[in-house]
Amino acid sequence: MTKSKMDSKAEQKPEFKAESGKAAFRIEKDLLGEKQIPIDAYWGVHTSRALDSYQITGFALNNAPELIKALVAVKFAAAKANSDLEAIPAKIADAICKACLEIGEGAFHDQFVVDVIQGGAGTSTNMNANEVIANRAIELLGGVKGDYKLIHPIEHVNASQSTNDVYPTAVKIGLIKAIVGLSAQLEKLQEAFAEKAFQFRKILKIGRTQLQDAVPMTLGQEFSAFSVMIREDRQRLQEAISLIHEINLGATAIGTGINTDPEYAARARHYLAEITQLGLITAPDLVEATQDTGSFVQLSGVLKAHRRKIV
Repeated sequence: MTKSKMDSKAEQKPEFKAESGKAAFRIEKDLLGEKQIPIDAYWGVHTSRALDSYQITGFALNNAPELIKALVAVKFAAAKANSDLEAIPAKIADAICKACLEIGEGAFHDQFVVDVIQGGAGTSTNMNANEVIANRAIELLGGVKGDYKLIHPIEHVNASQSTNDVYPTAVKIGLIKAIVGLSAQLEKLQEAFAEKAFQFRKILKIGRTQLQDAVPMTLGQEFSAFSVMIREDRQRLQEAISLIHEINLGATAIGTGINTDPEYAARARHYLAEITQLGLITAPDLVEATQDTGSFVQLSGVLKAHRRKIV
């Protein structure tokens, strides 16, 4: 979803409705009309629409903290780049960055409420993040949640972006972090098997083939095979994850970078690599990178193969 002037015009300063003398809801508007949003919610009308439409798995974004942290890292990098290029005011960018840092440290994760499976290319996930960041940034500037005249989820938080470059970039960052953790645990398992291979090197047993006893081997040889298998799987994971470091941030909707400054992609990647401490690179052809899911398919295949081996 590209940023939309129409949405910004449809959303005005929030109105409030009271129940039993206390405001319980604020009113937010989009092109479909008005919605009541809980007064304390950091998410807004777009997230509310997703909650109405996409109750599919029951597994909300707040169960995926690595993805949330990756999303706000992307938004942080985008805000910094947009500030450098004067696409958004520095004061607004600073508030967005502060909100992103808070969320990256674990705050407001309960506000990421949309289902992980939804329509589009992750638009509801992107908008959930935009709204939470915007409303927290508004508070940091002394405003009240829903006052999008101060900071707008689309015009400011999502400036120079599209769901089609934000979401895959965030997923890749989350995957890299997750695979690093998985690989570390697999290394421990590999070493444990190697230790057992040495410990059991003199214990004889019968090797089996075709579900029948076959020929002699040592228990150590069996455990050594397990250790080698895990080591090779770790190598395959590293090969697959190396491709995941290529991102399409700056591509916007289809890869042409429409509505962005020519320097935006490079600056955004720089700030994103800095905050994540990852060796991220911008894809040489953003149109190709925006439509090609080959790196995800390859990583999925490696993970499926590994799972079949260890089950």
